[in-house]
Amino acid sequence: MSDQPDPARAPDRAIVFQGEAGAYSHAACLAAFPAMVPLPAPTFEDAFAAVREGRARYAMIPIENSLAGRVADVHHLLPFAGLHIIGEHFERISHHLLAVPGATLDGIRSVESHVHALGQCRSLINQMGLKVVVGGDTAGAAMALAQSGDTTRAAIASALAGEIYGLVSLKAGIEDAPHNTTRFVVVARDPVEPDPNLPCITTLVFRVRNVPAALYKALGGFATNGVNITKLESYMVSGEFVAAQFYADVEGHPAGRPMRLALEELDFYSHEVRILGVYPAHPFRLAQRAAAADGSHAPLNPGSPP
Repeated sequence: MSDQPDPARAPDRAIVFQGEAGAYSHAACLAAFPAMVPLPAPTFEDAFAAVREGRARYAMIPIENSLAGRVADVHHLLPFAGLHIIGEHFERISHHLLAVPGATLDGIRSVESHVHALGQCRSLINQMGLKVVVGGDTAGAAMALAQSGDTTRAAIASALAGEIYGLVSLKAGIEDAPHNTTRFVVVARDPVEPDPNLPCITTLVFRVRNVPAALYKALGGFATNGVNITKLESYMVSGEFVAAQFYADVEGHPAGRPMRLALEELDFYSHEVRILGVYPAHPFRLAQRAAAADGSHAPLNPGSPP
């Protein structure tokens, strides 16, 4: 019998993620919250609902990847989830070529995985001359492979997926780029109040007025008050071509005077400004910033969890 508590009976110890067991989001849950019980959910909407309805304490949500860019669905869903970002986690993505026991590299003819994972392992796939099969997700491809028992098929997924589904790793670390890292946000029903004197990230969404130079003027307050914007992305909402919604990660706490003044100016030139969360900056982020400042190489391994 497992010594893990039943999430249905101990929802305060459950952390939900989107995908099948063995997904990289599952691995991120184990790395960041080893004492909690990971709970799979079919969709991001289901993951948000589990937290909102009290079936899980947190949700581990991928927001962007260093190679593939943003996770588009999350940017549309998160502002309307009714939840708060309370932390961030950076997970190094190490792909494995998984196969059923008894399979060999010479005998593999096809490989299945999520389209992004396949794209991140092009060199090996081309070198082996494998037929590519696009699947819904990495862990799902591993599960389907285990169920097939086919020694000519392989899946690209995590070491955790191989362990869960009884597969063997024919080759580890097959990704083309050594810096393949996914950033996750941790969301909860209630916000946190991090120490404003420590490095913090404020995540917000806003829609500027539909007038010339509105975005330039809206962001001017961050520049004049010395507040660093680390991420700024636009995307269409409600099918409107004349105005976009912007997602931003900003260094600082709204209680600090520079951020307060910057937000006041942003609000003046915007229809709506909504803060999605204020939370401690992850040590990996701080290490990368320090490395960039002194011109050294940033660490490739995110290291310890938040």
